[in-house]
Amino acid sequence: MARTEESPKTAIIIGAGPAGLTAAFELLTRSRIRPTVLEKSGYMGGISRTVNYKDNRIDIGGHRFFSKSDRVMNWWLDRLPLQAVNGDYGITYHGMTRLIEKRRQAGQPPGGDAVDPKQQDRVMLLRPRQSRIYYLRRFFDYPIRLSGRTLRNLGLWRVMRITLSYLRIALFPLREERNLEQFFINRFGRELYATFFKSYTEKVWGVPCTRISAAWGAQRVKGLSIWKTLAHAVSAVGRKIFGGAQQKVETSLIEQFLYPKFGPGLMWETVAEDVKRMGGEILVSHTVTGIIADGRRITAIEARDDATGEVVTLYGDYFFSTMPIRELMRALRPPPDAAVLEVSDGLVYRDFITVGLLLRTLKIRERDHTPIKDNWIYIQEPDVLVGRVQIFNNWSPYMVAQSSNVWIGLEYFCNENDALWKMADGELIALAKEEMSRIGMIEAGEVLDATVLRMEKTYPAYFGSYDRFDEIRRFVDQVENLFLIGRNGMHRYNNQDHSMLTAMIAVDNILADRTDKSNIWEVNTEEDYHETAERTDSATAGA
Repeated sequence: MARTEESPKTAIIIGAGPAGLTAAFELLTRSRIRPTVLEKSGYMGGISRTVNYKDNRIDIGGHRFFSKSDRVMNWWLDRLPLQAVNGDYGITYHGMTRLIEKRRQAGQPPGGDAVDPKQQDRVMLLRPRQSRIYYLRRFFDYPIRLSGRTLRNLGLWRVMRITLSYLRIALFPLREERNLEQFFINRFGRELYATFFKSYTEKVWGVPCTRISAAWGAQRVKGLSIWKTLAHAVSAVGRKIFGGAQQKVETSLIEQFLYPKFGPGLMWETVAEDVKRMGGEILVSHTVTGIIADGRRITAIEARDDATGEVVTLYGDYFFSTMPIRELMRALRPPPDAAVLEVSDGLVYRDFITVGLLLRTLKIRERDHTPIKDNWIYIQEPDVLVGRVQIFNNWSPYMVAQSSNVWIGLEYFCNENDALWKMADGELIALAKEEMSRIGMIEAGEVLDATVLRMEKTYPAYFGSYDRFDEIRRFVDQVENLFLIGRNGMHRYNNQDHSMLTAMIAVDNILADRTDKSNIWEVNTEEDYHETAERTDSATAGA
């Protein structure tokens, strides 16, 4: 049936992760455009979902709810209210006190003083952040702090080599930063890079740092350096003496963050319910099989209902994609030029396995013999494959079914269909128990239960054909009504808030009839979006 001018326009959104659900929510609350979300899996949130194993919950990779964007922070607090802390918010977190005061002045609830996580599930917790490096069977602060403990753990000889190496690079920096190794060396010196960055980074990506673009460091490390670490150490002392907020603190140095009571999936399940309540549609277990183009516009998407095998055709006015670009390009009809396909086919993704171990107790303790407080621990030991350990109790005490137990997630980085990926669950659990016992973190006999979770295409890689990515961007940007958003949708290692901002700005552009998409690509590259930026009021950026 033909649509009249009065009929609402429609948007087809591929993917129900943070970017896709944010786009659907923004369209429903700010326009008459009706969204339909196609989700390949049966769950909401993408890699920001929460997996429930016997009421012990797994956060895939660990998702701090932190952003320098007031727009994102307000958006989160509008969905999940913030718990009260001792009758007050007690917050030094990224100017949150200022943000809450602005909400109060505008007549908006800052999160509801009466919200008690013991009584209410839809609540945002304020959590302390601690993460450390485990190396030489000892703990080091992360980021590295030049403390007495660090110096003792490293030993005099290593400290001297690190100091001399850094002084040398400070005087004679590398002129070019074409790869990640050069990026790290210019900021930390060759010796510190070799000690604390090289092995872990190569464990994550499976290739030498010389093969990874420096752009990855620019996005994930940004302005962090030895000088920033020293400055943070000094300012931390000042904050303890004089108080103060965290507006100018590097992302890696933030000491508090917000977190949903039951993990990030709680946020996206809540948003999905809101989308459906407002008239949006979410189709789960639908795999996109074709994207139909007519000239410089997309007209329809074909998707297979994996439950029935039926293929449906969905027509729309606007199309948002968070699916991996490699799959997107292969689904286009007619297909792109051979050169564009060559680039998209050459894009690389890194996959991810979490082994959840339920324990009576951890062997490692704090120096005062209390349970360790880390949210996550980077495992730098070269004799094990595990790359990082999440302690879910310390993300939220509600992530573990019984508070007397310890619920941890061991993270393994791999490539889909390699030997590690193909291991049977029982073999992976045995490997996890053996490695954690070998490095002194657990006693194997303390393991009560275990599970394995595999996640494809968790990390878009900055190697392969990535150095030709501009060819992809030029091609997709000329398609007027197609918007690439989110981590895999843009093949960019975005945090959750950056993915959300790409969706928000895409909707801004539609409502403003803006055809130039450069402001979407600038998220997490321009200073206003950097977590190192001093400016925090980016609510209107890109509008």
